[in-house]
Amino acid sequence: IAVLQIVKESQQQHGLRHGDFQRYRGYCSRRLRRLRKTLNFKMGNRHKFTGKKVTEEILSDNRYLLLILMDAERAWSYAMQLKQEANTEPRKRFHLLSRLRKAVKHAEELERLCESNRVDAKTKLEAQAYMAYLTGMLRFEHQEWKAAMEAFNKCKTIYEKLANAFTEEQAVLYNQRVEEISPNIRYCAYNIGDQSAISELMQMRLRSGGTEGLLAEKLEALITQTRAKQAATMSEVEWRGRTVPVKIDKVRIFLLGLADNEAAIAQAENEETKERLFESLLSECRDAIQAVREDLKPDQKQREHSLEMDSGKVSNIQYLHSYLTYIKLSTAIKRNESMAKSLQKALLQQQRSEEDGKRTPRPQDLIRLYDIILQNLVELTQLPGLEEDKNFQKEIGLKTLVYKAYRCFFIAQSYVLVKKWSEALVLYERVLKYASEVQSEAGAYKNSLKELPDVQDLITQVNAEKYSLQAAAILDANDTHETESPSQVKDGKPLSERFETFCLDPSLVSKQVSLVHFPPGFQPIPCKPLFFDLALNHVAFPPLEDKVEQKAKSGLTGYIKGIFGFKS
Repeated sequence: IAVLQIVKESQQQHGLRHGDFQRYRGYCSRRLRRLRKTLNFKMGNRHKFTGKKVTEEILSDNRYLLLILMDAERAWSYAMQLKQEANTEPRKRFHLLSRLRKAVKHAEELERLCESNRVDAKTKLEAQAYMAYLTGMLRFEHQEWKAAMEAFNKCKTIYEKLANAFTEEQAVLYNQRVEEISPNIRYCAYNIGDQSAISELMQMRLRSGGTEGLLAEKLEALITQTRAKQAATMSEVEWRGRTVPVKIDKVRIFLLGLADNEAAIAQAENEETKERLFESLLSECRDAIQAVREDLKPDQKQREHSLEMDSGKVSNIQYLHSYLTYIKLSTAIKRNESMAKSLQKALLQQQRSEEDGKRTPRPQDLIRLYDIILQNLVELTQLPGLEEDKNFQKEIGLKTLVYKAYRCFFIAQSYVLVKKWSEALVLYERVLKYASEVQSEAGAYKNSLKELPDVQDLITQVNAEKYSLQAAAILDANDTHETESPSQVKDGKPLSERFETFCLDPSLVSKQVSLVHFPPGFQPIPCKPLFFDLALNHVAFPPLEDKVEQKAKSGLTGYIKGIFGFKS
């Protein structure tokens, strides 16, 4: 059996993609039940438990090996679930170690059975590697660093040999497992006494944007501890010609790791990793700012007194707060600029993306990013302690002009898409104006503008876009004149009403041709005349007085006479 492949596929399909160990444990239990039922290898009945062991004599089907493998996976997944819960309930750590020992016991049984002649060499090696992996994890949790390192090294060696022995497609899984356990090996080496391992661990963490699994919490704690030791020697920081003492440990740790984080962002292999590192750096920066803000809360009068004593200068703690805020806003600007560059690349490949059916990025997306960048630059100019720094204000002003130029450029691009040629042309002229201002004033500030997008490239691109825009506007005007006659076809008139106008109408040869209005519309017709009887006013009716009086005389007597047959 392919032990690693079965384990990885089961984990990815049943919860571990999202870190749901409880779901995976339930899957292992259900699969065990199905396997025992299929193999008729039940542990007694519902009333009585009868233990059975898989022995070499009954090893006629590879599903017997799967039974033991699923037992080990179930115990391991339960241990990982308890590890998550042990953060809030420390007593569960004892249960965690018990489950890991159970997993190792099942792995040992699997390795013993695989020594049989009925099992092929590949399965034997995979069983040994699996056993070494679980043993290493158990020793790692017991903090037995040397034994854990030996087990992990044995696992790594076996998987490397298996990767070299098979094709590239089959070797992918083995190489992934080797990459997973490499940080554990380096961590064990560091705890044994190899001080060089800490730098490699930090590089691994920063390259991947954070670690997962068994090592995550331990590695974060180790890095924090190492920086804390270095922070003990750090007492001050210098920024823009002013030295400020740093007394808060969290701020010291952040400032020490700032250079490493920035280097890792610069070396990031893809945009996703870079975005994750930016978020991690911003999160640490926010925590440091919060720590400084808590020290800023004390008495306002004391701060006012310090302002008077320093002849208008802000206090040291306030200046440190401004420095950290500057780092946060600068990092946010770099992150948004990185996102803008990736969107620009996507815009260049817009046609291919449309063919693939994916969502196409639009210039409006870039406009929103540059709006956020400009807002961050406005906040930078308002930092306490830097209002009178003319050089700083001038640098921010030049950066604002650069980003305004790019923002105008993409607004013009959005107008081009809706064929608003005059508005787009005016905006292109505004871009050239901003760019020329930057070039004329950037003489003494070239070093601070190195990280910004190149304005000269923007000028070249705008000039090219202007010519293409003018050509498109002329062609669009010609198309409007040429399409006046075909536009009559689109007004819904049938052929019977436009005999005198010639136009090419492809719908005439289609199945939905419009020849006449059907059903026909209603037409007005004369209505039936009305007759008025005017002679009625001149007619003399005969008198009816005699009949009216006779009716008046008839009463009760007349009624009785009528009954008995007497008539008047």
